[in-house]
This record gives sequence, C-alpha cells and structure tokens, in this order.
Amino acid sequence: MLQVRKLNKYFGGLAAISELDLDIIDSEILGLIGPNGAGKTTLFNVVSGFFPPASGKVIFDGQDITGLKAHEIAQLGISRTFQASTLFMRLSVLDSVFTGYHMSYKRSIWKRLLRASSAVREEEILRQRATEILEFMGLASLKDELAANLSHGHQRILGVCMALATNPKLLLLDEPVTGMNPRETLTMIDLIRQVRDRGITIVVVEHDMKAVMNLCDRIAVLNYGRKIAEGPPKEIRENKEVIEAYLGKEET
Repeated sequence: MLQVRKLNKYFGGLAAISELDLDIIDSEILGLIGPNGAGKTTLFNVVSGFFPPASGKVIFDGQDITGLKAHEIAQLGISRTFQASTLFMRLSVLDSVFTGYHMSYKRSIWKRLLRASSAVREEEILRQRATEILEFMGLASLKDELAANLSHGHQRILGVCMALATNPKLLLLDEPVTGMNPRETLTMIDLIRQVRDRGITIVVVEHDMKAVMNLCDRIAVLNYGRKIAEGPPKEIRENKEVIEAYLGKEET
C-alpha cells in the first residue's frame, strides 16, 4: 500500500531520517519502534504531508505523493493521530467526530450556510455516520459529553474516531496507548484490531513494547533515522541490534 524509498529528512544538519526504505502491506498492522529521537514521528510527519522530505519518495497506492500538502494526502486516504490528544475540547464527542467529515461534503459552502434542504440532508447523513463510528468504538453513550470531560483513555479513543471520519485507507497512530492504564490499553488494542478487520491498514508508533508485541503483525525498528531491523514480533524481540539500541551495548 505504501512504499518509502531512500527517504531523507534533516533538521539543522541533523539527519532525522536517513536513506530509509520501508514497505507497508495492505491490511496489516505494522509497528514502528525505536528509542526517543529515532525518527518515528518525523516519518509520520513526512508521510502525512506535515514536513517535506529532503529527498527520496513516498508512493501510496501506486501514486507518488512526495511533497503533497497534508490536506491533499488526507483526501487520498491517509489519516493520523498525534502523540498528544489534539481534540476540540469545547465540542461534544459527536460534534468532534462530525468535524472529521468536512472533506466529505458534496454540497457547496453557500448551500450549507443557507441551510438548503439538500445540504441539511447531507449533514444528517454525515452525523449518522459519525454516530456509527462512536458506536463501533464504544463511545456512543458519551456522544453528548464535552471532549474536555472525557477520561484520558476515552480522549485517546476519540482521537482515533476523528481520524476514522476522514475515511482512511491507511491510519497512522502515534503512541495510541500513551498514559493508559493496563485495562485501557487492552481496550485500545482490541479496537485497533477491529479497525484493521474493517480493511484499514494501520501503522503504530508506540513505546509500550508489550502492546506492540501483542498487536502488530510485523515490526520495523528505527535508530538515528535508519532502519536497523524488520520482521515478525518474535524475531524483533530477540534481535541483538534492537536490544542494544534500547539498552546500550555492554562493555567488554
């Protein structure tokens, strides 16, 4: 589904991503791990159009999307969440998800402002779709709550709901279980699996190694912007170079 080829990104002469090659396979859950500063979130930012690469290519569904703007890439079917909860805290849970459908409108802005009957019907359909996402993700009972009043775990789930409202083919989740207790983590892992089962390909950046090993079909490991390992969870868990990257090399 996605091909990254010889990708480079620099910040002030520092290589955040260096000569990176990565393939993301349709309908898989790929884990992207590595120490802090390894380039994981930078890769998300480049793929989703928030940062332009210095060089290299990003191919999505056979189309070169290198250097496209974030909204253009979102329209093609790539959506993402962020490390911090980026929510509309003063909106209700339902209205928050409804905002994700802003790219789905077929009626003109003028028809919507004038409340033309066709625009009203379209809005009703999109609100129903937002409600269906909340039902699927287990937040339907909280649809009228303000986002600010949700627990941390529910706020993280709401962020995923908002991303799903953009109708993604590829979903990039940046630390989706950060700050969650074990019960919330298990709930999120189950929800991510259900999202994948609906045909959405997922890439997860996460520091919770237990969650990554339990969730992902395949794992790629970055260190100093380079890919140092790639494979199934069991193979990655036993990889000496990966262990050294996280724990440091023992002195002899």
